[in-house]
Amino acid sequence: MKVAEKTIEVRYAETDQMGVVYHANYLVWMEIGRTSLIDLLGFRYAEMEEAGILAPVMDIQISYKTPVKYGEKALVRTWIDHYDGLRTHYGYEIYNESGNLAAAGISKHVCVKKDSFRPISVRKYFPEWHEACEKHKKPEVETPANELRY
Repeated sequence: MKVAEKTIEVRYAETDQMGVVYHANYLVWMEIGRTSLIDLLGFRYAEMEEAGILAPVMDIQISYKTPVKYGEKALVRTWIDHYDGLRTHYGYEIYNESGNLAAAGISKHVCVKKDSFRPISVRKYFPEWHEACEKHKKPEVETPANELRY
């Protein structure tokens, strides 16, 4: 599993009245992390978009643990949490300057045609991306039969 790490310097404009990072800015940092991971894999979102394909967010979740403050540096760690050839889920951990987990999240994406928003097969349209995602995604853990829920 490949993990991208990106350091973010907290700017004053990213904080709220309490001097902590405003909650919506973590979503921007997640996007920065996702772009860093794709760059690390050797690809660029812009090239996909030039080919008429977009990767919109279908769902996003974030859980806040402890604040990041103005003047600190945050570390964003990003990886492919799930990939099935159609959908890609990215996992995120954001740490404050003390190394404490500040937020954790996941964003779910599907590649679509720009003109119709119909889903496409990454394997068919971008075989190199498909191979990289398969190679570097988080390994799936099998659930023992006695833990299956019906």
